[in-house]
Amino acid sequence: MVRFDQLKSSFWRDGPGEALTDDALARAERELSVRLPAELAELLRLRDGGTVADGCDAFPTREPTSWSETHVPFDLLHGVGSGAGISLLDSAYLVGEWGLPASIVLLSGDGHTWIGLDYRRSATPAVTWFDADRETELPLAPTFRDFAEGLVPAANFPWA
Repeated sequence: MVRFDQLKSSFWRDGPGEALTDDALARAERELSVRLPAELAELLRLRDGGTVADGCDAFPTREPTSWSETHVPFDLLHGVGSGAGISLLDSAYLVGEWGLPASIVLLSGDGHTWIGLDYRRSATPAVTWFDADRETELPLAPTFRDFAEGLVPAANFPWA
């Protein structure tokens, strides 16, 4: 397992980019009505969303999902800025559109499957996998830090 402090410098595929400002982070937290995990904020201060490096583009699972028997993909992390395509700020709309539980901030996904910060039980969110088509969910990690430190290369997994 890679420690978060070591992961930060190699998290983004294209390295640092346009960073999230403290003002934009504060506005996002007000709009989302949550406090984002400090580690997520650290990553977004390096680059406000984008493609993650190959070394951390999957999370191993203990149960099979519709994606794989062994893992879920995490090739993209949504940012806050308008140039990032889908944004963390689109979570409320997407949660409603895809019939996901309330109190979720979506980190990554394609509509059918999502990885999100799950605030339903605590102000410190767990990270959960949601399959909108199958109406299932799978807890991945108790905190965003645990999630980030558990990321591994998707290339480690067979595609059988």
